[in-house]
Amino acid sequence: MNAVRASPATGHTARRLLAFAEVDVWVFDLDNTLYPRHVDLFHQLIARMRDYIEGHLEVGPDEAARLQRDYYRRYGTTLHGLMQEHGVAPDDFLEYVHDIDYSAVEANPALAAAIEALPGRKFILTDGLRAHAERVTERLGIADSFDDIFDIVSSNLLPKHHRETYEGLVAATGMVPQSASMFEDLSRNLEAPAALGMATILVIPVDTTNIVHEDWEMEGHDALHVDFLTDDLAAFLDTVLQVIALAQEQRAIR
Repeated sequence: MNAVRASPATGHTARRLLAFAEVDVWVFDLDNTLYPRHVDLFHQLIARMRDYIEGHLEVGPDEAARLQRDYYRRYGTTLHGLMQEHGVAPDDFLEYVHDIDYSAVEANPALAAAIEALPGRKFILTDGLRAHAERVTERLGIADSFDDIFDIVSSNLLPKHHRETYEGLVAATGMVPQSASMFEDLSRNLEAPAALGMATILVIPVDTTNIVHEDWEMEGHDALHVDFLTDDLAAFLDTVLQVIALAQEQRAIR
């Protein structure tokens, strides 16, 4: 896959890229977006979720794995399913799940430079905890590039496929959705921001072998609500920056 590719449903890559010249708010998912899937912190998170389910619900490992997969798909997060189905206390679950090893996350100077150069405000929107996002961005070398982090607690524990999550983000930041963009690794989480008018970018790996936990996670690449696909976030942002610079030059000439 090229670093920049329009969704098959939208096409016209060059013309659509020009829209980024009007973007002044940049919103990024965290896991499997700001760091690539092969780093696979999510594998650790899933293992912790399943361990928690085993202990809390007193079920075997196979049933814990089944419940975790089922709740993740149906409810958007495993936590939301556990809250709805079993009344699980979110604080206890979140603290347990995010006790993981971050050593696999390496600094990404190219990404850091690209994010820093983006004009306007930048935010992280994650279904994880703020502390988790802070640890990841610190290791990536991008912690100082963001204006704020909106975590699952900020979203009143509603996962990102809920429109209310994005409406809350818009209200909290005062952003104009038509001048904002959303970067995400799951297509279903881009439906709501697209409906609000945000530009949507789906970040997906070229080779999903051994790094995609559920087949449905790779669905929706050709959906109408996906504007762009990329397998290289830093390279995509570099292209966007070039488009913005060109647009500024053209405005100066006029």
